[in-house]
Amino acid sequence: MTDKDNENYDAFRDCFFSAVVEKLTAGTKKVSKKTSPSASRPSNDLPEPDKPDPLELAEFSDYLATEIFGSLPEQLRTLCHESIQNDASLSERWSLPLTLAVLEELSAKVPGETNDSLTAYGLIEPPTSDVQSFISPVLSAYIKAATTPPLKWIETRTNACEICEREWVPMTYHHLIPKQVHAKVLKRNWHEERVLNSVAWLCRACHSFVHRMASNEELARYWYSVDLICQREDVQKWAQWVRRVRWKKT
Repeated sequence: MTDKDNENYDAFRDCFFSAVVEKLTAGTKKVSKKTSPSASRPSNDLPEPDKPDPLELAEFSDYLATEIFGSLPEQLRTLCHESIQNDASLSERWSLPLTLAVLEELSAKVPGETNDSLTAYGLIEPPTSDVQSFISPVLSAYIKAATTPPLKWIETRTNACEICEREWVPMTYHHLIPKQVHAKVLKRNWHEERVLNSVAWLCRACHSFVHRMASNEELARYWYSVDLICQREDVQKWAQWVRRVRWKKT
């Protein structure tokens, strides 16, 4: 693999792992809108002993991500912001949302053994779900990550996730005050306009967890800083669990 392949694979594996964790924690409930930070401690049962061992889950995710990523066409494996800016055909083919024809084409190339593994692990449940329905959000998240333009907040970037403190996984930026509720935030005077674009640097797994734990409005109103987020008991338990996930060196 080239350096770009490795960088894109890391992003794809991260997206795949996040989808696996989200599927395994599908029953997690969000905080009631009427709940204050001091009173809310929603449970997240992922770190309990009956859940998959993080090292085993990392190995499983790494293996399947490798198989699926290897089945993707080269232009998708090497996709980046610069390439879609300079090639209209690439931009059209890999623009989001992906067309049904593209999803069917990519799903058809996924190795049969991968299909079996996803089924055995309960990640797909034929006939209600299949490999296409599972990898569709993974591919969308990967393409979004691979083609994200340079950020104006790059000077705030940290070397480690601000929740789990892992340094060896790709970082994503989390809008501490989600953009979808900026208008409501200003109208209700929850925050000053100058702080609306504040971000935290999180690994994709922690980023996904934050958006599962609370709605955009709750994040803006109650959980608008890393310190506040990390005060939550469920976040502390999650961080203890996910920091045990380590990828094998390649």
